[in-house]
Amino acid sequence: MHLVAQERHAEKRAQIGLLPLLRSRVQAEILTTVLLNPDQEWSLIDLARRGQTSVPTAQREVRRAEESGVVRSHKVGNTRLVQADPDGSLTEPLTELLRRAFGPCQVLSELLAAVRGVEAAYLFGSWAARLDGERGRAPQDIDVLVLGDPDRDAVGEAVSVAERQLARPVQVTIGRMSWWRDGDDAFRNEIARRPLVETLISSPEPVVR
Repeated sequence: MHLVAQERHAEKRAQIGLLPLLRSRVQAEILTTVLLNPDQEWSLIDLARRGQTSVPTAQREVRRAEESGVVRSHKVGNTRLVQADPDGSLTEPLTELLRRAFGPCQVLSELLAAVRGVEAAYLFGSWAARLDGERGRAPQDIDVLVLGDPDRDAVGEAVSVAERQLARPVQVTIGRMSWWRDGDDAFRNEIARRPLVETLISSPEPVVR
């Protein structure tokens, strides 16, 4: 997708607002990336990829966040690295808001990546629809599709941790990749026709299908 088209798509999705006090989807995704990974430093290029936007736009968002005292940055050579500011008075409360409103991709990705046998995982249902721009009330629970042949108890433990961190119920569906690729039952087709948000992330940004 052309960069301008990506930015327009991101702004279109921004109209919904799981957390409407934020100005835009790009701002939310950049802040979520930085604040929910407080020990990691991010380049502007990384943040632009995560926000599906341009580097200048990411730079503007970082500057605003620095002025608000929630992130800090420094240069290494020609690269500016951005990190959460643990001393900012707004950092902790904003991090908690972002975790509850936008955190499922981050939290579930980290937890499910540690479960052997999980080949892919997606948010589906109302939460994925809100992230993709569909208007409506903020969803109360989170639906996640786990694909592969994992230990179900291990998945259950990961989901329990996610529920505590996100302060929301997480409903998990486990299926084999063959079912997802070739199945033709009503439940599988209903999931497939609605928005899916990848949560087991190996690339810099979650992918909305």
